[in-house]
Amino acid sequence: MHPTSSDKKDRKEALKQLRRTRSKWIKNTSATVKSQKKALTSIKEHLEKKAGTIPEIADATGMPAHEVLWFMAALKKYGQIVETENDGGYYRYALKKTA
Repeated sequence: MHPTSSDKKDRKEALKQLRRTRSKWIKNTSATVKSQKKALTSIKEHLEKKAGTIPEIADATGMPAHEVLWFMAALKKYGQIVETENDGGYYRYALKKTA
């Protein structure tokens, strides 16, 4: 069965309506993603200069330590950082060198 012209128009209008009703959530999600990318970039830029502990990275980036911890956990999970040495009860983290 081939869709008729009116079916296509109805589907197109339904999609437009759906986008309008979801625009608030789409904007919020886009803002969140942008904020997360900015935070990750800030953390990675600090780690490119030198390895650091969670508190050091938090101070350098101006982010709360609990947020830095979450980002560092994600970076470690996906193999982008490594633990180097233990410094006063905190691990030092560095960017993983790529071959």
